[in-house]
Amino acid sequence: MKIDVSAGGAGKGAADAIAGLVDIGMVSRDPDPAEIKKGVVPVYILHDAVYPVISDKNPVLADLLKKGVKRKNWIDIYITGKITTWDGAVGRKVGKSIHVYTRSDSCGAAASWAAYLGKKQEDLRGVGIYGDPGLLEAAKRDLIGIGFSNFSYVFTREGLVVKGAKLVPIDSNENGLADPDEIYNDRETAIKAIRAGRYPATRRNYFFVKGKPKGLVKEFIGFALSDEGTKIVDEVGTSLPLSKTEREKVLKSLD
Repeated sequence: MKIDVSAGGAGKGAADAIAGLVDIGMVSRDPDPAEIKKGVVPVYILHDAVYPVISDKNPVLADLLKKGVKRKNWIDIYITGKITTWDGAVGRKVGKSIHVYTRSDSCGAAASWAAYLGKKQEDLRGVGIYGDPGLLEAAKRDLIGIGFSNFSYVFTREGLVVKGAKLVPIDSNENGLADPDEIYNDRETAIKAIRAGRYPATRRNYFFVKGKPKGLVKEFIGFALSDEGTKIVDEVGTSLPLSKTEREKVLKSLD
């Protein structure tokens, strides 16, 4: 079997699968109802999460690590535009604007971050930056900037947050504090939170197939969800494999 792989965001993976240009489109967000109507069969294959990112030299880093940011404030930063300064984000006089960055290309990270905020990618405010690496770099370099990025980009394979970046805690229980289980400084802690369902901005990754998979496509999906495929993901993958029970459930749904 020969497999050709080409790069592109979730939007391209979905569009190419719908158009029949590829056998499988890799999409790192939930399917849109309009895509289902066009014949897409989404196959749940992996999962991970999206994290808000700032520079490790941000002037309010200590405040953010102490208090975190509530969902309402994220909405006011990224959706309504009511919060435009770091004063509004941390509740004290800082005198610094927030430079908000988002993705310019259709992608799973932006769609998932927007979904956490109850909206769609096109509703996100901010300067559009192309690609995960570009957005992460913009957030790292701008001392008063903020962006978001995928699990696979914010953590190195060695397990730490990438140099120059800090992950902003999401105050999920809205107690005004960044509790220890809301702070992620290493890959293993983040993985545990994702698998336990504690981290709020998680996402599912899919194979999009036009029509129910069959033949070699179905065989390949079976391999990807097998113990052997899962071992490869654990060793070299960037997203996280499903549990054996979840994988068996997905495979059964394809019969």
